[in-house]
Amino acid sequence: MEVVGRVSGRRRWSDAEKLEILAEAFRPGVRVCDVIARREVSSSLIYTWRKQLREGKLAGVVPSLPVFAEVQIAEPPPPAPQTAACSPGHIHIELPGGVRVSVDGHVDAGALARVLSVLR
Repeated sequence: MEVVGRVSGRRRWSDAEKLEILAEAFRPGVRVCDVIARREVSSSLIYTWRKQLREGKLAGVVPSLPVFAEVQIAEPPPPAPQTAACSPGHIHIELPGGVRVSVDGHVDAGALARVLSVLR
């Protein structure tokens, strides 16, 4: 019989160990609870260390600042002119309220009937 238990008492973790554990715990596809069990660390410590990391309180770590990107809003392109002739295989339906529905010739008739019944 093998008895497995946690190490009793307090343990001192170096900043390097904390960073290593955090990198492992928050790697994509890794479950934090698995790292906690494997490394014998309490979950509260993991999240405390993560907060310290964000605040720049771990030695040698500078907190990452938010990065902003310049955004320019452009005018939308003008709508393409509507031609009177329909392209082959397309059905254009204009309902009394000004709603327009365009489908191709392979549309499911039942689905189209349901859509049109909702739009009326």
